[in-house]
Amino acid sequence: MGILVNKNTRVLVQGITGREGSFHTKLMLEYGTRIVAGVTPGKGGTIVHGVPVYDTVKEAIKESGGIDASIVFVPARFAPDAVYEAIDNGIKLIVVITEGIPVHEELKFVKYAREHSTIIIGPNTPGIMTVGETKVGIMPAHVFKKGRIGLVSRSGTLTYEIARELGKKDYGVSTVLGLGGDPVTGLNFIDVYNYFVNDPDTDAVVIIGEIGGDAEERFAKHYASLRNKKPVVAYIAGKTAPPGKRMGHAGAIISMGMGDYASKRKALEEAGIPVADKPSEIPLLLDKVL
Repeated sequence: MGILVNKNTRVLVQGITGREGSFHTKLMLEYGTRIVAGVTPGKGGTIVHGVPVYDTVKEAIKESGGIDASIVFVPARFAPDAVYEAIDNGIKLIVVITEGIPVHEELKFVKYAREHSTIIIGPNTPGIMTVGETKVGIMPAHVFKKGRIGLVSRSGTLTYEIARELGKKDYGVSTVLGLGGDPVTGLNFIDVYNYFVNDPDTDAVVIIGEIGGDAEERFAKHYASLRNKKPVVAYIAGKTAPPGKRMGHAGAIISMGMGDYASKRKALEEAGIPVADKPSEIPLLLDKVL
């Protein structure tokens, strides 16, 4: 089951003939993802790993018999056009892997997507995977064991480390979703948590935050206001980061006294969410809340 994607999700790869697109298409197919078409303008009629390639999204939808989700491996200059093309052709879930898209472009297409009831995961995301069913992203599948813990994260690499720690203690993952590391993202912790609350295959949620912005503080406020909720455990990256210095992600910057580690931790703990000091503590905190 999981959230947003499952074994029946029909996937389109935009930018399938590029190096990244081709490489990850192969890995997604090996995982069992139903990739039914690819799009690269000017490369229509070719085949990549057995997947037919079309010049346009419209053509791909028509010839493949329907598409539920798209994953975008298009370079930053052209990625917004790829996203608009997918939205305009009625695709309701778009995973934007591309890094380096200008913030004003991200703001525009995220707003446009919301107006058209389209969900955007990313940009600059490792994607989404419902473990054991489908992977629409670039996560290393072997570190995720199937189970009943939902994972939502702003950091790709940390997600893999935490999944490994969960697996060591016999906790598996239902769905893992990377919000994306940019200041603007299509989904936030509140959106994804609400999906997990409605998922019968998820018993608890691990949120992996990082310094910068106020997404964790806003989630804490939301969580505290809920009557019907599933337990949450958190981890925040960037404890030792100096203010004003960008750390890895464009979104991970402390500015004007907002978005630092202490304020995030305080907000979460005041809302009743235990915060781990290191990734290996997460399974121990899950033992307590479950």
